[in-house]
Amino acid sequence: MESEGIIDIMGHAAALIKGLGRGMTFDYEEYRIATRTTFKSIFRGKVPTLEEQEKAGFLSPYPNVSALIADMDRLGYDKIVACATKMWSPYYHFDFIMDCPVGDLADAVDESGGRLIGATSYNPFRIDESLREIEWAVRERGFMYVWFHPLSYGLPPNDRRFYPLYAKCSELQIPVGLQVGHSAEVLPSEGGRPMIVDEVAIDFPNLKINLSHTGWPWVEEWISMLWRHPNVYGDISSYYPKGLDEKLLRFMDSSRGRDKVLFGTNSFNLERCQREFLEMDFDERTVKRVLRQNAIEFLGID
Repeated sequence: MESEGIIDIMGHAAALIKGLGRGMTFDYEEYRIATRTTFKSIFRGKVPTLEEQEKAGFLSPYPNVSALIADMDRLGYDKIVACATKMWSPYYHFDFIMDCPVGDLADAVDESGGRLIGATSYNPFRIDESLREIEWAVRERGFMYVWFHPLSYGLPPNDRRFYPLYAKCSELQIPVGLQVGHSAEVLPSEGGRPMIVDEVAIDFPNLKINLSHTGWPWVEEWISMLWRHPNVYGDISSYYPKGLDEKLLRFMDSSRGRDKVLFGTNSFNLERCQREFLEMDFDERTVKRVLRQNAIEFLGID
C-alpha cells in the first residue's frame, strides 16, 4: 500500500458521524425487512436496538469528526468521500429514510482539514432545488462529487429527470456516482441494471460516472460498462472484499480492470474493509490503483 494511504470513494455522511442528519435507522420498514434478508447474517433476523447496531460495527457512526480521523490514521486511510445521501421511501413512508443537510456536512468537511471530501446528492422530485444546492456545495464549499440513489425513487438512471443532474455535473466538471445492482433494502431493483447507464455514458462522454456497489447480480454488465466506456468507473462498496464476486475479482486484478475499479466501504466497518482487501492475493499494481490512484484520477485531485 502506498504511504499516502487509502482513498475511500463511498461513505454515507450520516453513517460516518453522529448527528449528520438521518442515517440508517430501523424505524423505517425498508431497513426492518432487511434484517430478515440481506442483513440477516449480521442481525440474525432481529431488528436491533441502537446499542446492538453499534456493537455490530455495521453503519455505526463515529461520535465526532476527530474520532473518525483518529481511526483513519490508525488504519491508513488518507481520505474518505462523505456523501450527503438522500434515499427516498417510495412504498412505506413517502419520506427520506436517509438524508444529511449539505451545510452540516460542509462544516464537517472543513473541520476534517481535507481528510473528508464532500459529496452532495440529488432529488429528482425537486430538480431546481437540487441543482441550486449542488452548485452552492461545489462553488462555495468545495464539494467534488455528486452521488445519488435512483432505485429509492423508483426511477432508472436514464430517466429524463436525472438528465439535468448529468448536465450540471458536466458544467461544473465534477464526477457523478450512483447505486447500481440490486438494493439491499426492499426497493425495485430492475432499474439497477448497469447497462441502463450505457446511453448516459454515450450522451455525456466527458462526464466521469461511478457505478457503485458492483452491479450485483448483474456483475458482467458492470464489467462491460467499465471496460467499454473511458468515462465509466465502478466501486466495490457495500460488500466486504472477501464476499466479492469471483468474476469481479478477476477483472479487477487484470490489465482490463485495475485502472477502473475504486475502493469504497459504504461506511461499513473501516478496519474490516481495509484488512480483507489487503489479505487478498492481488497484484501489487492492482492494490495501488484500486486503493488510491484510481480515485485521484476519478475525482481530479491535484
